[in-house]
Amino acid sequence: MKTTTYLVTLTAIALALSNCAQPTGPSTRQGALIGAATGAAAGGIIGHQSGRGLQGAAIGAAVGGTTGAVIGNSRE
Repeated sequence: MKTTTYLVTLTAIALALSNCAQPTGPSTRQGALIGAATGAAAGGIIGHQSGRGLQGAAIGAAVGGTTGAVIGNSRE
């Protein structure tokens, strides 16, 4: 039960912070999607090694999505 609460809270925070950036163009959106997918995959793999695959995937998606959006926005 505690893990579920943690994941829901982490997801809500990640969504709230990602809405602050307000992507403006297709490069930003594409970068965010690619970054989130890559981050989720990498985070899931790394998290699985310590027995926390879902938490790793959630953190990886948040970090990857944010990083991808910033990189995509800088290309525009």
